[in-house]
Amino acid sequence: MAETYVSGVAGRYATALFELARDANAVDAVKADLDRFGALIAESSDLQRLVRSPVFTSEEQEKAVAAILDKVGIGGLAGNFFKTVAANRRLFTVETIIRAFAALVAAYKGEVVADVTVAQPLSDAHAATLKQALDAMTGKDVKLAVEVDPSLLGGLKVKLGSKLVDASLKTKLNSIRTAMKEVR
Repeated sequence: MAETYVSGVAGRYATALFELARDANAVDAVKADLDRFGALIAESSDLQRLVRSPVFTSEEQEKAVAAILDKVGIGGLAGNFFKTVAANRRLFTVETIIRAFAALVAAYKGEVVADVTVAQPLSDAHAATLKQALDAMTGKDVKLAVEVDPSLLGGLKVKLGSKLVDASLKTKLNSIRTAMKEVR
């Protein structure tokens, strides 16, 4: 496995969880639970507030997270992990932890993940074309992690490892604006 490094608080938590999951032969199960919890956060503004707001005490966050985990059936390593993160007042990093864990799993499995940011959702045909181009460029099977950001106006950004290709309309317009200021 090529070494993948994730940094910061979220990186340390993700690495610790990954090592526990790997040692327990539960990487896929833990990733599935993390993905489910991440989807719950994305769907619920109340859960987003609980996760991101500093006004909740660790006890309140712990109780709420425990109730949510029980309701959706997330237990084991992932369940204990989320409870620990809440108890340590680090719940605000959970979305970053989930992304870092996914990167560690992808590296462990030899997968390449391209973070793609687009102004509008990609059609299946465009996603397939982009995937084919990235597969050809890397010589590997590239998985797309697509995020929609309307502020890009058009175009896309692709981050593959440490390389970033920014072909967004927003960046192009900013470049033109900067060039026009220099001409004055």
